[in-house]
Amino acid sequence: MTQRPSTSRRVVLAAQAVGRPTQATFRVEEVALPPLLEGHVLTRTLCCSADPGTRSRLSSGASYAPPLRIGDPIDGFAVGEVIESANPRFVIGDIVASGGGWAEHAIFPGRGYIQKIPHKRLPLSYWIGVLGVPGMTAWFGLKRVAAMKPGDRVLVTSAAGPVGATAAQIARSLGASRVVGTASGADKAAWLRDEARLDVIVDYKTTTDLIADLKAASPDGYDVLFDNVGNAMIDSVIPLLRPGGRIVISGQLADYNAAAADVPGITNTRYFIASRLRMEGLVVFDDLKGFPAAQEELGDMIERGEVKVREHRYKGLGSAPQAFIDLFASDSFGRRIIEIGGETG
Repeated sequence: MTQRPSTSRRVVLAAQAVGRPTQATFRVEEVALPPLLEGHVLTRTLCCSADPGTRSRLSSGASYAPPLRIGDPIDGFAVGEVIESANPRFVIGDIVASGGGWAEHAIFPGRGYIQKIPHKRLPLSYWIGVLGVPGMTAWFGLKRVAAMKPGDRVLVTSAAGPVGATAAQIARSLGASRVVGTASGADKAAWLRDEARLDVIVDYKTTTDLIADLKAASPDGYDVLFDNVGNAMIDSVIPLLRPGGRIVISGQLADYNAAAADVPGITNTRYFIASRLRMEGLVVFDDLKGFPAAQEELGDMIERGEVKVREHRYKGLGSAPQAFIDLFASDSFGRRIIEIGGETG
């Protein structure tokens, strides 16, 4: 049995980020672990993830979640082992996926995102990646928001990211007639082509005419744009959408580090009328009740080899800031997993 420690370490916000985050944005601190109250659960973190969406909380400004204050712990998703429980739904030894953040231990008050991992057929880290919020964002973005149907032509931006790569492969598995992705670099393009089996990859950094290349990649246009990049990309693709096209706003990688005044607008709105387009964002926790069934289906796709997973791993809690910084500054790709304690598969 794992001993209950009296203290634990976590990563907190040391300074609000201006532009791209740096090591000075974060610090590691040690805190006391208080006794559990009724309904609470204490977990020992096995691994956690670095998520690009966290960037919107590191500065003041509008977001779907409030900004963090100096000294607040950095949130994020984690796999943990229950080591103490005052909640009848959890027993010592349960393995859970949760919003445990960048910390060696986490206490849950019996509400919020915490889910028992039902099996170990797949690596535990998958439950905060392809079977966690990134994968569920891809799943419900395509199935509920885009109402994707067989034969659709699908464009996924930032297709080498955890959400994008999963969305592109789900689209293929659901019967898309064409799947095109944007990415940068030969390594990403090779993986997306050879492993994820996309039809065409357009390198947005080397192209001299992004719109012409996207049009050539799918001459008949696109039925679905699954966007993880931001306004400039959306505005560029709108004229390429077929009548009845759907835009899923999943993320805004290009805009996260930009000042509000520097974020471009969307100007091609006339196409929404002529082509009867629809654009919708999603917060995946709206679909929380549907997670178990979706995870089962997506897990089956992974086991059949229809969906491939790529991870990039870091060792130790202290590496979490670098894992996050690398999301915006490194050519490496794959779900950023920070191994903290124990076997994660």
